[in-house]
Amino acid sequence: MAQPQEMKGSEKLASCDAYFETIQSKKRLPPSVQESLTSAFASIPVSSFPQVPGGKVIEIEGDASVADAVKVLSEHNLTSAPVRNPEAKTSKNWRDRYLGIVDYSAIILWVLESAELAAAALMAGSASAAGVGAGAVGALGALVLGATGPAAVAGLTIAAVGAAVAGGVAAEKGPGRDASTAADNLGQDFYRVILQEEPFKSTPVKSIIKSFRWAPFIPVAEDSSMLSVLLLLSKYRLRSVPVIELGKPDIKNLITQFAVIQGLEGCRGRDWFDCISEIAVGELGLPFMSPDEVVSVRSDELILEAFKRMRDNQIGGVPVVAGPKKKIVGNISIRDISHLLLKPQLFTNFRHLTVMDFLSTIISTTQEAGKVIPPITCKPDSTLGSVIHSLASKSVHRMYVVSDEEEVVGVITLRDVISCFIHEPPNYIDDYIGFSVKEMLDR
Repeated sequence: MAQPQEMKGSEKLASCDAYFETIQSKKRLPPSVQESLTSAFASIPVSSFPQVPGGKVIEIEGDASVADAVKVLSEHNLTSAPVRNPEAKTSKNWRDRYLGIVDYSAIILWVLESAELAAAALMAGSASAAGVGAGAVGALGALVLGATGPAAVAGLTIAAVGAAVAGGVAAEKGPGRDASTAADNLGQDFYRVILQEEPFKSTPVKSIIKSFRWAPFIPVAEDSSMLSVLLLLSKYRLRSVPVIELGKPDIKNLITQFAVIQGLEGCRGRDWFDCISEIAVGELGLPFMSPDEVVSVRSDELILEAFKRMRDNQIGGVPVVAGPKKKIVGNISIRDISHLLLKPQLFTNFRHLTVMDFLSTIISTTQEAGKVIPPITCKPDSTLGSVIHSLASKSVHRMYVVSDEEEVVGVITLRDVISCFIHEPPNYIDDYIGFSVKEMLDR
């Protein structure tokens, strides 16, 4: 499938403005309370926020392989990490020193695009591509798909396409077949090669971090306010905000959406928090989406389809539903791709693996308790405090709002919860960190 056209920085900002205006219009928090909370967060310095566990931010070198990046994220139980520019190791300027932030979403998008490019090349009658240079294969795939992402530029390796051919691909040629469908039909040897050999083990992280859901590196200084951080994590859709000390080379802290939720949970017992936390989520306007906007996957669908659906809708997880009533029976998160990438031998029949088979296989082979977390749900009359407690204590990034029949009617994300507590004063971002935001979104 063709990659969506890249938006310019001004267009991204306009999209953020439109989103946040919609959210604010749906919120039902009393204006006086909203103003008081916003003023309070504006007076709290970023330096007062707790440090990351261990006191040191985990970073990934830009020339590290995708395989190594997955291992680092998994070993440290992270969803993302800053990527350092290997060509600017001595620079003290953050603009030169950091390339961006890599997360599981960028990795799975790269894997899926690689599969679709290989399929497109084969559709175009390029079975002989196994004897052509990698650049030619990538160019052909890009021509067929209209893609412009890193995989199209770098091209697929000879080994990957060769494995697809050797795997007995029987892709029909012609305009009636699309790359996404053809990718589903690739032989299992293709996945063995792309995940265990090439290009998974040789592709550097720096070549994929700008594809699709690239997370820009937008830092704040230690003397910035927490309101700036909360706006970046909500309105501007960042999952983590680096904290820097000007003139110093290393990141001082990394504030994530989840860390903020944990911070809010720690405020339990304070009057201002208890006052809001006792309100039902439905009375606050949550969930902000309608039932028709919920993206889900059926338990009997292929796991590949679940990851594609997350990619196409730019979301980090989907509920797994079953039956005519679409009762929730599970949850698939973008970070679950780590199970496939780190233990692909568990999924030798990946192209036929259903969502439920995927979850069952993970549960049966996982030794760490809580590694695979069942869907966390709430009702429209659940309090905001109970939702925050569940998110923080269960270490999940979303809760599914269900009806009495357990049908999913909405999703509450970390970003939604943060948005409940703040609004943006007029010209706030422009006055404080607007230059950094616009500059990095344009990069």
